[in-house]
Amino acid sequence: MKLAKVLLSNGERHVAIVEANGVQLLDLSQVDNIHRLSDILHSADPAGLAKFLIDKELPPVPFNQLEFLAPVDYQEVWAAGVTYKRSQVARMEESETAASHYDQVYTADRPELFFKATPNRVCGPNQPVRVRFDSQWSVPEPELALIVSPDQKLVGYTVGNDMSARDIEGENPLYLPQAKFYKQCCGLGPCVLLHEGPLDRDATRIILTIERDGEEVFRGDTSVAEMARGLEDLISWLVKENDFPSGAILLTGTGIVPPDEFTLEDRDIVSIEITGIGTLINPVVKDSAP
Repeated sequence: MKLAKVLLSNGERHVAIVEANGVQLLDLSQVDNIHRLSDILHSADPAGLAKFLIDKELPPVPFNQLEFLAPVDYQEVWAAGVTYKRSQVARMEESETAASHYDQVYTADRPELFFKATPNRVCGPNQPVRVRFDSQWSVPEPELALIVSPDQKLVGYTVGNDMSARDIEGENPLYLPQAKFYKQCCGLGPCVLLHEGPLDRDATRIILTIERDGEEVFRGDTSVAEMARGLEDLISWLVKENDFPSGAILLTGTGIVPPDEFTLEDRDIVSIEITGIGTLINPVVKDSAP
């Protein structure tokens, strides 16, 4: 089952079940303390609760009569780094001074984890993600994102874009927060695939496409099976000596990195597709220096 936050053409916002040709709206007034998408995701039985909440008085809404919103409420967004071999190589190439650190963290027991975004910095489908004006080498990082409940359980998956200023991070690893954490630095959506059994890592493919002036300028793909770490293992490190009363969203690292000569430009279009979840599309904005 897939759940989403949607905006209807009349301006109403709803939580909905995503079906083949549209969405089924939910009536959240039927159960006390269920007011938003995360309340359903964090419940004991998200799929059962969602089915119970279907508003039977409303017909399904076709996709052309709604917009998908970022599937985040109050959760913190975190990210893991260097979980794919391709990412390890890219990090070592961009930073001569810190190459050994990236090499070591790829095989270490403890993963690289960093704070990525607050909800106000998250962009939903078709909302612009940002390249910092002071970066001349920035790329999208297509990632499987894990939805983690306050009781530290994996409850779902969505598509994530961990925007990254490679030149800023490469200059000095201490600049990582500035390379990763800024306004419009993270894309999430279009929906949440509920965790209802083990994820087929081999069959779950991630495809990144970047368009510029209507032409495809980059395309890459990988499989979640290429990730060197387990999903539950990453969550276990995230929650170690930590708590998340509103839950958390954890980006799991990227296995697709454009060539070193590539950088995003203003008005590029980034599309990230993950098998079974959907496609997250975001335009890119980059302002001139103030």
